[in-house]
Amino acid sequence: MAEVVSSNYDVLLYFVAIFVPPVPVFMNLLINILLWILGWIPGVLHAWWIISKSEGAM
Repeated sequence: MAEVVSSNYDVLLYFVAIFVPPVPVFMNLLINILLWILGWIPGVLHAWWIISKSEGAM
């Protein structure tokens, strides 16, 4: 099994999740909503990226 290295953004989300768990989830949701407002394709691409990133968790 390959080891996955977290980005700085992921580390920030992990840290925030310790104190306020819903905030990191909302941050990803907010980013997706903003991308969707900018256009359907950026929103879909971000959603696919989130899904593929969490594929092992399902």
